[in-house]
Amino acid sequence: MTSRDGAGQRLYFEDLQVGQRFTGDRTCTVDAEQIKAFATEFDPQPFHLDAAAGRSTVFGGLVASGWHTAALTMRLILEGGPPLAGGSLGLGAELDWLKPVRPGDTLSVRGEVLAAVASRSRPDRGRVTMRTETCNQHGDVVQVCVSKLLVPRRPAPSGA
Repeated sequence: MTSRDGAGQRLYFEDLQVGQRFTGDRTCTVDAEQIKAFATEFDPQPFHLDAAAGRSTVFGGLVASGWHTAALTMRLILEGGPPLAGGSLGLGAELDWLKPVRPGDTLSVRGEVLAAVASRSRPDRGRVTMRTETCNQHGDVVQVCVSKLLVPRRPAPSGA
């Protein structure tokens, strides 16, 4: 599926099947100033703050914080990923950072539904496990996030 299945259409639990894929329709390009600003506030390590300091590390230069990559991924999902009814309500996630994000990298997301289980105790919702890959402009996967999401079931038609 593409990221937007019709103007304003929201995806409910019933609309999602295991193996279903999505490709986000947004990208973002990261610059050095954004990397440094995020790091200054949230992850002030030398390789996130200064290119010269980063050269003496395993990264060989300035790189974005993994948490910055995760935050950008969330924005890409919300702006151009699958339009889940009720929003993207996370129940937990596992993150893997596979490659550093560098100034000038352009990020995009793609994902796959890994599991969908209806709640037995709450018939108005289900739990969906989604694998989201964040890729750079070369197609390299820089981050993998496997998240558990709370997705509402489609409401019964009024008068039913």
